[in-house]
Amino acid sequence: MTVRIQKKIVGYSVATPEESKEGKAGAAAAAEPARKASADVIQMHERIERPDVLIGSTYKIKSPLVEHAMYVTINDIVLNGGTEHEQRRPFEIFINSKSMEHFQWIVALTRIMSAVFRKGGDVTFLVEEMKAVFDPRGGYFKAGGVYMPSLVAELGSIIEDHLKTIGMLHDPDMSDEQRALIAEKRQQYEDRSKKNADAAARAEDAGPVGELLADQGRDGAGEDVAVTGDGTSFPPSATMCHKCSTKAVVIMDGCATCLNCGYSKCG
Repeated sequence: MTVRIQKKIVGYSVATPEESKEGKAGAAAAAEPARKASADVIQMHERIERPDVLIGSTYKIKSPLVEHAMYVTINDIVLNGGTEHEQRRPFEIFINSKSMEHFQWIVALTRIMSAVFRKGGDVTFLVEEMKAVFDPRGGYFKAGGVYMPSLVAELGSIIEDHLKTIGMLHDPDMSDEQRALIAEKRQQYEDRSKKNADAAARAEDAGPVGELLADQGRDGAGEDVAVTGDGTSFPPSATMCHKCSTKAVVIMDGCATCLNCGYSKCG
């Protein structure tokens, strides 16, 4: 085989067969610790036995679709504890509730998800699959104004939050410019809301004529605006954002702007 030399030759020496064998043996010895270290790293697989004690987190679901609250417990196993390769991986999931109308599919779902967890590999696909399930009767808004298309979708959201907690998933980082833009839009909306509230207070003191003028100066089609609402940090008149599924979209200067993720659509 012909070897093309691209660099200038500045010196050479003839290697004896013994030196060639020693060089190969040295390279193999140097690579051996690296291979041994990688072989000692334990990855999640279905043959790992369950320890007597697992680390767990319990989440509460209070949905208008069920009478009683549901409690979701996800237990994690710690692999390679005490080493630089230490990591937490979900091992099993339990769902408990007083409501018995969903007992069958809840038990089936927990057993299937636990089996997927123990199988190992990339289990994050469960999040998207479950969040895509919708209820034909319609979804609901959970606390904070986040829309959930179904109870199964909220279970998927809980698994997503848990995987983020143990480091298997990560939120897409917003740039400093995006954060500054969202903060600016929030401040503008709050200033406008305060201005409208002050105008409404003055109109109330001025009588019926003042109230009519205040109605004409309100934001939108005669709708009074307010920052604080039903326990959320967004205005009660906000609509749902199709990007982050949060009721945080307001109309500002003819543009629909989300005060949660910064998504904007001008119309």
